[in-house]
Amino acid sequence: MTVRTIGHWIDGASSESRSGRTAPVFNPATGGISAEVALADATEIDAAIASAQSAFATWSRTSIARRQGVLYAFRELLNARRGELAALITAEHGKVLSDAMGEILRGQEVVELACGFAHLTKGAFSENASTGVDVYSLKQPLGVVGIISPFNFPAMVPMWFFPIAIAAGNAVILKPSEKDPSAALWIAELWKEAGLPDGVFTVLQGDKLAVDGLLNDPRVQSISFVGSTPIAKHIYETASRNGKRVQALGGAKNHMLVLPDANLDLVADQAVNAGYGAAGERCMAISVILAVDPVADALIDKIAERIARLHIGDGAAAVEPDMGPLITAQHREKVASYVDTAEQDGARIVVDGRGLTIDGHEGGFFFGPTLIDSVPTTSPAYREEIFGPVLSVIRVPSFQEGVELINSGEFGNGTAIFTNDGGAARRFQHEVQVGMIGINVPIPVPVAYHSFGGWKQSLFGDAKAYGTHGFDFFTREKAVTARWIDPAADDRIGSGINLGFPRND
Repeated sequence: MTVRTIGHWIDGASSESRSGRTAPVFNPATGGISAEVALADATEIDAAIASAQSAFATWSRTSIARRQGVLYAFRELLNARRGELAALITAEHGKVLSDAMGEILRGQEVVELACGFAHLTKGAFSENASTGVDVYSLKQPLGVVGIISPFNFPAMVPMWFFPIAIAAGNAVILKPSEKDPSAALWIAELWKEAGLPDGVFTVLQGDKLAVDGLLNDPRVQSISFVGSTPIAKHIYETASRNGKRVQALGGAKNHMLVLPDANLDLVADQAVNAGYGAAGERCMAISVILAVDPVADALIDKIAERIARLHIGDGAAAVEPDMGPLITAQHREKVASYVDTAEQDGARIVVDGRGLTIDGHEGGFFFGPTLIDSVPTTSPAYREEIFGPVLSVIRVPSFQEGVELINSGEFGNGTAIFTNDGGAARRFQHEVQVGMIGINVPIPVPVAYHSFGGWKQSLFGDAKAYGTHGFDFFTREKAVTARWIDPAADDRIGSGINLGFPRND
């Protein structure tokens, strides 16, 4: 049986790879290979960048009105056909269809924000800043910009960046994860149908060679990345050293602090939703519950009861399950190793998802929802990002100790507090050292007109994703100081030679 090969998208068309290098793409629900994805070589990397650079010269000079027209057309096409994209995501990532649809809808918020880009890319004007002198600013696009996206959100994360970049007049090269590469090509075809000129949106399939090509080529002006902290740090340091702008969002270890006055049924529902949705493969997933005494035992019972009712299976099944498989067999083993470590370190495994098999899908990469009590804070299972359906409970004696535990961690991506005490919530939002905070909201992903990004080892540099940060990132400003001689004035154009520093008079 011949397995199809997923190639690149260069110059507005599918481009077969000639590198001879490929990687397998799996259906996580069955464990079978569904395709091979091309891995670009140096020649293909150069071709992709050259195409984008050529397209930028024209697109950057295209009128605001025409750019908006293309964005609106893309938005309408995506809205009408998002079910096709959701099915592609489920087939290669494994998440259930409703979750795949959810990520598309959140990404579409950024598309809609970008449709109104004209207001956000305006400059400013100061008339007569000095006698007869006006000062004004212009915002212009960067050029060719690179996006390196992770496997867990093959549509939403790229949409955090490319709608704004394209609206601002840049040419985009998207390097998707080789684990689920088809969504990027589908999006490229949709852009073409929407009227985007060839070369403005390029898909470069590949591995580290493609990443390094984007990082090191001087024609690429910026890099936007979401992924693990070690890679985010490497991306930030390398791209910055090469003089590029960088958005580098890393990993997380998100805590939920539960106070004794909280509604435990609400907490249990939200902990299950935030801990096990997308099989825990979310950088904003809640992975640790800090239960302030004496609520831990009751909360654990409520969570365990809800876990028992969850249906795990193929995300594309006619009767949709609550949770699908993990992305690869290797990742499943990595998640299992953290549970093993927690057990060895003295934690109590309340619900064990190791060894789960699904009838008819015995080869699938399934891992059941796992609940662990009393994980030592010295254990790697507590300190490191697991990125799987594993929820840990740690008992703390007070609000203050809970906050101190959150602040002592190396990550600062997202956190939440559950309480009915407004004063405690207000104190929490001021004291906690985390970039995105939920108050009775477990996954506090900001809406598109705000910006997404954490603190500490969850974000390198200060450039966040989308919102006003996004428009600032994908444009650079020129300040113009201009004097025009009034034709009605006399012929005197200056006040003589003066070698002193210019003054504003």
